[in-house]
Amino acid sequence: MMTSRQVSPHLLPPWKRYIAIGDSFTEGLIDPRDTQRSDSPMLGWADRLAFELSRRRMLAGASSLSYANLAVRGRLIHSIRTQQFPEALALRPDLLSIVAGGNDLLRPFASPDAIAEQLESMVVRAISAGADVLLCTSVDPLGSPFLQRTRSHVATLNAHIWSIARRRGCFVVDQWGLRSLKQVRMWADDRLHPSSDGHRVIADAALVALGVPPTNPHYAAPPSQRERYTVEQTIHWSRHHFAPWLLRRLKHQSSGDGRHAKRARPVQIDALSKTLSQAMQESAQ
Repeated sequence: MMTSRQVSPHLLPPWKRYIAIGDSFTEGLIDPRDTQRSDSPMLGWADRLAFELSRRRMLAGASSLSYANLAVRGRLIHSIRTQQFPEALALRPDLLSIVAGGNDLLRPFASPDAIAEQLESMVVRAISAGADVLLCTSVDPLGSPFLQRTRSHVATLNAHIWSIARRRGCFVVDQWGLRSLKQVRMWADDRLHPSSDGHRVIADAALVALGVPPTNPHYAAPPSQRERYTVEQTIHWSRHHFAPWLLRRLKHQSSGDGRHAKRARPVQIDALSKTLSQAMQESAQ
């Protein structure tokens, strides 16, 4: 696949300013910096990607990466396109990740074709503004009692994403084909968001998509055996995650109501490196 900039694994990452937009997936749910705090700020694959790109730039003697994350949980693609995207362009990124549409697909009568149109409109404008664009397919929901009904829509949107990438020259994180995510430990208790382990794998997949070697060369290794949730785990999930989610839908509420971007202004990663590095090490324990 052609990309807007081919990156050699042997060269330092060329991007100087990375901006991430999207929903809870890009915000970093559920990957807490401090596992001992219920209100802990989240890391997530985008934070981990930014840290690693910056680390490699600095090791090569280049300047650190500037990074902002405008993603907010619960956001639909219209909100991302009309609110986050203009703010992101105003920050003049040379790398922009756009991951949107997942929440839309959980709504009745969702149209993956309409979602793709909005996604491509952002891609076109971002590339015209001089940014490389990183997209991400969704995980295959086969086997999920909650998400499996969306599989045809997810597959259709994923096909659109690959087509957009081919037409426009984007980088793509292929979660659909990432078999290592087919493990229980890769997912948080809500079965909707990656765990810290899952976010680490996705960050490595993003590095590879950008032409940069992963931190873990075995990040994509499939599970040795098929895993299933226990009945007790499913009962817990139904009571503590699915029921509250359904109640919010009935009340037309969002988990992101009243929330703002966790990192709305670009910050040099070298100023965050000690905090991020320590948090990543703690979350890996």
